[in-house]
Amino acid sequence: MTEDPVRRIADAVLYEGYVLWPYRRSALKNQRRWTFGGVHPRAHSERHPDDRWLQRTECLVEQDRPPDIDVRVRFLHVVRRDVARDDGGGRLVDVDELTVAGRRHLAWDEAAEREIGAPGAVSIAAGVEEEPLLDEDGTRAGALIRRWEGLTGSVGVDVAPVGDGLWRVTVAVANTTPFAGCDREAALRRTFCSTHAVLRTRTGRFVSLTDPPPALAGVAATCRNEGVWPVLIGDDRTVLSSPIILEDHPRIAPESPGDLFDGGEIDQLLILSILGLTDAEKAEMRDSDPRAAEILARCEALEPEQLMRLHGMVRPA
Repeated sequence: MTEDPVRRIADAVLYEGYVLWPYRRSALKNQRRWTFGGVHPRAHSERHPDDRWLQRTECLVEQDRPPDIDVRVRFLHVVRRDVARDDGGGRLVDVDELTVAGRRHLAWDEAAEREIGAPGAVSIAAGVEEEPLLDEDGTRAGALIRRWEGLTGSVGVDVAPVGDGLWRVTVAVANTTPFAGCDREAALRRTFCSTHAVLRTRTGRFVSLTDPPPALAGVAATCRNEGVWPVLIGDDRTVLSSPIILEDHPRIAPESPGDLFDGGEIDQLLILSILGLTDAEKAEMRDSDPRAAEILARCEALEPEQLMRLHGMVRPA
């Protein structure tokens, strides 16, 4: 099955900054996460205006009749992974780390992918899942306990004429999750993280806001985008409203062996740095997060010719 290039770019945006070099829990930069595309609880945002509660996308579509727009909003939902030890009497006691059957387990924040069709409501119930950790003899030694907070909000879509055969599409993502606390980390557990939207039209054509045609530059300048910037992706029938700066028609280099969650760095440098980690550092990387463990396994499996391709390529203009 052919991979969807739009989905691949959107996934790269979704996980940008999820965990950064050196991909270990103990690294300072991995102790302050979820820095891109946050749509925070409104009550928190009203006390901390830099943390927006509303994300707004406006873009233009050329079509002789009201366009039919498919909108998908995606974000990450923080999932707290706690580690608990069985005290021998069947009671679970929270610990920071636990080694069971030769494998170390660390407390950490993971994330669940969420996708909302628009227009629509965001309504995700709080939940908890328990994964038992068993010794070699099958005895429960502890458990991983994953918890997530409930989320509420809305995704609105509006299409309005702004000229002959020209329409403005507005997508508004709002987080109305109740929150009475003051702690930012607690607010982040109720935040739509890495929020972005993918807009598609089957019959119309989106207008580039980065480089609009001269005749449409004035109207394009009136589009109001808050917390995102819409770019054409794939073709002019698809827009990615991205929380990080991208150019129109972004691409992932075919030489890239996989996502490293850090689009601002060079794959070759990151991969060589990962391969140069000590055994202890690799162990912490592996134990911190399943996605970090996947990165490590992928890097260690690269063949020499794959590494050589990362040095650079010359492509025709």
